Amino acid sequence: MKASELQTLSEAELVQKGRELRDELFSARIRRATEQLEDTSLLGRLKKDIARVETLLSQRRAAQDPAAESGA
Repeated sequence: MKASELQTLSEAELVQKGRELRDELFSARIRRATEQLEDTSLLGRLKKDIARVETLLSQRRAAQDPAAESGA
């Protein structure tokens, strides 16, 4: 998933997308452990997608409350 696609989502949708991606990552890890996962690159892609979602969420939250980012 591209960052430009994620930027169009609202904060609530990003939170939901993060949950879905974490669930999918968990399932992929289980499938890898049981040797049923054929595309092992899926794990890396899911981790990067989760990181993109978390980055966008933190950027949006920092933009709403700039004092929280500076530690004040």
